[in-house]
Amino acid sequence: MNRTKTASKYLLAIFMVVAGTMHFVRTEFYLTIMPSYVPLHREAVYLSGFLEIALGLLVLVPRFSQLAAWGIIALLIAVFPANIYLYQHQELLPAPPLLHLFRLPLQGVFILWAYWHTRPSELSKRE
Repeated sequence: MNRTKTASKYLLAIFMVVAGTMHFVRTEFYLTIMPSYVPLHREAVYLSGFLEIALGLLVLVPRFSQLAAWGIIALLIAVFPANIYLYQHQELLPAPPLLHLFRLPLQGVFILWAYWHTRPSELSKRE
C-alpha cells in the first residue's frame, strides 16, 4: 500500500502543479469562469494558481505533506464556486452539458484524493 500511496502523492503533486501553472498560462480562461461576486479577479486567479503550485510541491515534503493535503482540500472547496458558476453559464466554455455536470462531483473526488494524504502511511506510523 505504501508504494500506491507514494505514487498517488506524486500524481496529486503533478496535478496540482500543472493546474496551478495553467492559471498563469491561460489566465483569461480562469478570469472568464470567475464568479462576479469574487473581488480582484486577476489577483484571485494568480493567488489560487500560486497556492496550487506551492501546495502541490509541499505535499511531497514529508514534514509538510499532511498539512499541504489539508491545504489542497481547503483550496478545492474555495474554488468550487467557479465550477458551479461555469455549470450555470455553460456558454462560457462550449462543451456538452454532461461534461459541465461531471466537473462538479469530480471536485469531490479530488477532495477525497487529497484527504487520503492527510493520514500518515502505515510505514510512517511505525517509525
